[in-house]
Amino acid sequence: MLKEGIGVEGVERVKFFAALPPEGDSSGLRAEIRSLVVRSGAKVVALDDDPTGVQTVHGVRVYTVWDDATAEELVREEEPLAFILTNSRSLAASAARAVNEAVGTAVLQAARRRGRPVVFLSRSDSTLRGHYPLEVLTLAGLWEAAYDRRLAGHLLVPAFPEGERYTVGDIHYVGEGERVFPAGETEFARDPAFGYKSSDLKAWVEEKSGGFWRREDVFSVPLTAVRGGGPDKVAEYLDGVRRGQPVVVNAVSYADLDIIVRGLLAVEEGGKHFLYRTAAAFAKVRGGITDRALLGAADLFLPGAEGSGGLVVVGSHVERTNRQLAVLRAAGYPVHELRAARLLLPEERAAELARVAALLEQELGYGRVAVVATSRTVLGGAGAEEGLALSRSISRALAALVGRIKVTPRFIVAKGGITSSDIATQGLGVRKALVLGQIRPGVPVWRLGEEARFPGLPYVVFPGNVGTDRTLLEVVETLAAPGPQPGAGA
Repeated sequence: MLKEGIGVEGVERVKFFAALPPEGDSSGLRAEIRSLVVRSGAKVVALDDDPTGVQTVHGVRVYTVWDDATAEELVREEEPLAFILTNSRSLAASAARAVNEAVGTAVLQAARRRGRPVVFLSRSDSTLRGHYPLEVLTLAGLWEAAYDRRLAGHLLVPAFPEGERYTVGDIHYVGEGERVFPAGETEFARDPAFGYKSSDLKAWVEEKSGGFWRREDVFSVPLTAVRGGGPDKVAEYLDGVRRGQPVVVNAVSYADLDIIVRGLLAVEEGGKHFLYRTAAAFAKVRGGITDRALLGAADLFLPGAEGSGGLVVVGSHVERTNRQLAVLRAAGYPVHELRAARLLLPEERAAELARVAALLEQELGYGRVAVVATSRTVLGGAGAEEGLALSRSISRALAALVGRIKVTPRFIVAKGGITSSDIATQGLGVRKALVLGQIRPGVPVWRLGEEARFPGLPYVVFPGNVGTDRTLLEVVETLAAPGPQPGAGA
């Protein structure tokens, strides 16, 4: 097994995987899981703190509103899994608590009226950013009050194979290039709003909870148990969880997650109940969602679909996005800059939006791919909440920009979690969408609902921290005619 001493220099990918025990037998488990999930009649409701949580699933609905009628519709659906986009990662702590309370209450009330049990999944970032433990504690309190029983604990499962996020020996790792690094040594740990120091998830729980849970209070399911003992051993571990404990679940692959979820369902059938705080991979397996091939253009466009060109909107500022944007530009796609500093000045905001909207409409009118990105300089706030407020302001400007565009595009790619949420809800008026699948690993595509500004349009929700340097270019070339589109300047 890996040693805990891996530091800022990381470890070679080949050595990382060579040190792991062999995978256990997971053959047939996904079908078993699906059968058990359907038979249970429970609705797994994933509250997604940004729109990228559907990056592993297909054939499920994602909702952006949670009024009573929508909650009733969600609970009434036969599909055992549904997502509600809260976008709470973009909110201050008090607002994040309020939105989780509102969503949880609406869902539980609708479920009570229909007599359908609910399981909450708090979907968050595979690099550990987000409002933890606030969201878990909020949902746990609502669930326990509604059902008048205690949760045994909550599972922490940040593993996400598509994004090279792995948990081994209770330490969470992030793959980058040919090396694998402890999460606490990556740029994500330096996030201005959700930064952290600990890569060891037991210590991370103590750090993020401010000592509410100490390291020794945190339970864990080791990878050796998953791979060496199968579902029965996982069930044995989980059966020992008590008193609302956090549970670190070690996993590297989907085979691991299949084994983990099969063991979990056995324990839940026996009467224990858990809440889940996980990345997108666990949500797929807990819903019993099958694998499907990556989407091609033929899967995305409805017969007779209208539209001219395509629109790519880049708001994410992580280094991976910057590299992807550089590759796109080098391939011949002009990138128009939306100057963030001007967006923050009331007297200049409208003029800046009008300037860039005119450029994008011209590109779309010619049938080209129009690309816009916010200026790459990060504007810092005085503190975490001020930084989030700045991010929200700029993201809303991007949504307003999309709202100004009168030419119907054939597709839209939104790069970054907050960006893609605000564009969907504010710029496009989306209330409900169908997740078609993934165009590249970890990059989901929605089909927009009839209420949206562009009904039926394929909407690519591209996480900022996913993919190789070429993935954004590959997505654009799948959606549009490949190659450069000369003749337009930034």
